[in-house]
Amino acid sequence: MMNKLKILLSLITVNCLLAISAQAQMVVEITRGNPDPTPIAVSPFGWSGGGVLSEDVSDIISADLRRSGLFAPVPKEDMLSFPKAPDEVVFRDWRILGTEYVVTGRIEPQANGYLLTFDLTNVFGQSKMFTKQVSGGQQQLRDIAHRAADEIFEAITGIRGAFDTEMIYVRESTRGGRPSYELMRADIDGARSRSIRRFTQPVMSPNWSPDGQEVAYVSFETGRPAIFRENLRTGARQQLTNFKGINSSPTWSPDGTKMAMVLSKDGNPEIYVLDLNTGRFTRMTRHFAIDTEPNWMPDGKSLVFTSDRGGKPQIYQLTLATGQVDRLTFDGDYNARSRVSPDGKTLVMVHRSRGVFTIATMDIRTGQMRLLTETTLDESPSIAPNGAMLMYATKRGDQGILAAVSLDAGVKYNLPSQVGDVREPAWSPYFD
Repeated sequence: MMNKLKILLSLITVNCLLAISAQAQMVVEITRGNPDPTPIAVSPFGWSGGGVLSEDVSDIISADLRRSGLFAPVPKEDMLSFPKAPDEVVFRDWRILGTEYVVTGRIEPQANGYLLTFDLTNVFGQSKMFTKQVSGGQQQLRDIAHRAADEIFEAITGIRGAFDTEMIYVRESTRGGRPSYELMRADIDGARSRSIRRFTQPVMSPNWSPDGQEVAYVSFETGRPAIFRENLRTGARQQLTNFKGINSSPTWSPDGTKMAMVLSKDGNPEIYVLDLNTGRFTRMTRHFAIDTEPNWMPDGKSLVFTSDRGGKPQIYQLTLATGQVDRLTFDGDYNARSRVSPDGKTLVMVHRSRGVFTIATMDIRTGQMRLLTETTLDESPSIAPNGAMLMYATKRGDQGILAAVSLDAGVKYNLPSQVGDVREPAWSPYFD
């Protein structure tokens, strides 16, 4: 009887933990897709081990491709067969369904994990495009799936995939009647959401190091804003600033040796650069207006930042070697929170025109502006490392949620949290 009770209690505990984990995840809601997505089928993969796998790898790949907005995966119930290898693909059957590509694969157990061998076949060309392999540990089935989706996406589109990346964001909820703030980490599809650190005071402005091993953020845990850096693997933290006044907007340089930030230690909010090796702070701007929200250009030679030195918030570029400042934005009466695409050609920002706040892009060379979103409370854009999509914070009713949109505005999806408000997303770099 006692053994049965122990088993029952164990099952209850496991189920409760699973329920809590499920509640912590974000759910993908695709709200706008490409009008002419490419039909593709990811056939259920073969499995040569015992038991049932904890994740359906083919389903994860299908979901990744669907979320890009560029593909329309064939539902399993519509498939006429389930080939496991290219020589099992009956082209006539897939042409009937209008399918352009078929993905087949086999998963094998390894000593410490799994090996996925997968193939991409062109139906209309009746030819195999590639056979590739991806391996991972016991807890890495989702990673294996995301990496396979990246390979498939790049082979067809010519653009490097970004499914095997992550995001950090801030979640605010209530615990014991008091506000709780958490710095969260999750797969880019919202899965495997987990807490990096919990705070009783606000935390904001998370930013990835270029190698993806650390994050920087602003915490009010000391009673005033302070900038911290934290190692994601070890949890080791270092407080970088302890000045009176404003300490905000930390952002790593592309080579990881410096960090730009905003400090008011000399009276006015100005842009500073901290050398992370020597601990030396260098003041980069000197103006009576407010200079804030720095972000590095990809070559590390200049910064873009927000300033109201022209009367209203606009985006400026600071050349570090000379100190020259040039205004970049002129369209609209408010442009802020700028981010630069990985190729250095596009500026993403929070833009206001005629009283409406949206996320917009601007071609840096031509100045041409494009509005990506339509709602009035969009903020904190962060660009994917392949430059194809960006994530941002918005509102749905009274709830703060995350959303993503392609830089051509053709694809959009929401990532609402099932627990609390979420905001300030930061898309990770590639981890290789």
